[in-house]
Amino acid sequence: MGTAKHPLRQRIYPLRVLGMGLGGIAVATVLWEHGASRAEWAFAVFVTLVWPHAAFVLAGRSADPYRAEIRNLLGDSALVGALVPLMHFDLLPSLLLCLLTMQDKVACGVKGLWARSLPGMAIAGLASAAATGLQFDPHSSMAVILACIPVMVLHSLSVSVASYRLIRKVSHQNEQLEELRRIDALTGLYGRGHWQEQAEAALGRFHAGSAPTSLVMLDIDHFKDINDRWGHSVGDEVIRAVARVVRANVRATDCAGRYGGDEFAIIMPGQDCTAARAVAERIRTQAQEARVQGMPHLQFTCSIGIASMDTAHLRVRDWVDAADAALYQAKRHGRNGIALGAHTP
Repeated sequence: MGTAKHPLRQRIYPLRVLGMGLGGIAVATVLWEHGASRAEWAFAVFVTLVWPHAAFVLAGRSADPYRAEIRNLLGDSALVGALVPLMHFDLLPSLLLCLLTMQDKVACGVKGLWARSLPGMAIAGLASAAATGLQFDPHSSMAVILACIPVMVLHSLSVSVASYRLIRKVSHQNEQLEELRRIDALTGLYGRGHWQEQAEAALGRFHAGSAPTSLVMLDIDHFKDINDRWGHSVGDEVIRAVARVVRANVRATDCAGRYGGDEFAIIMPGQDCTAARAVAERIRTQAQEARVQGMPHLQFTCSIGIASMDTAHLRVRDWVDAADAALYQAKRHGRNGIALGAHTP
């Protein structure tokens, strides 16, 4: 049977190998000083050198690697708890190993796992003390202190690196989610929510005394008939074709978005009605010439309304209503045309 991959298992394995292995140096130093028995040495070797690899294999061969790795993490704490009496409660390595195994529980991201591991650690410690005889010698020699330095430094650094990578991964995923929120999946233009935020910002800048800004509202003519006759998949292709035309004609500083359905909205900072109309005319002409792949006979046109921002526009809705009114004026005049809003100079 092959070993299954799981993110938690893959992430914990190197930390367990490093922590247990380096911790084994401190454990071995203490056992050497106290003249430990062969059985105690065998148990220490199993915990520090064999267990990390055995846990990895056990989790990989489990039908549920995630739950198996949780059990392994609880096992880590129990094994560390059992080592403490073997070291006669030598203060520094005992405290260090317990703290590091708790740190691993926190770093793995499983809520409350560190608390769940405490009973097992305590029970294992009591069982080990009963088996080996309770011998209490908390003094840490200089040799033991030096043996603790590698695990203290390197394990902490490795946990920090692993946490940093996890944070970067989460940040990247959050950026991707934000991009999905900002971008309309069908058209590649901005979505309604992000476009609305940009419109609010543009309105604020205008009333603060910045340059003129124009709003272009664009609607595909007879789009319902296209859907009814050719189907929604063809309708989607028409929307994509118009979106490509829009993208090809706006500047990097413009904000072109899918306002809803087959309607598009373009915010043009610094553009008066003359400049906005020139861009709108290019879009209208190119949309009329655009074709859907595999359907060269299918023709479609757009109607466009333009409204330059005015002091009467106190809300984004006022500005959109002015551009929408111009759009429907273009439709009433036969479609495939451009009309200016009532307040547009």
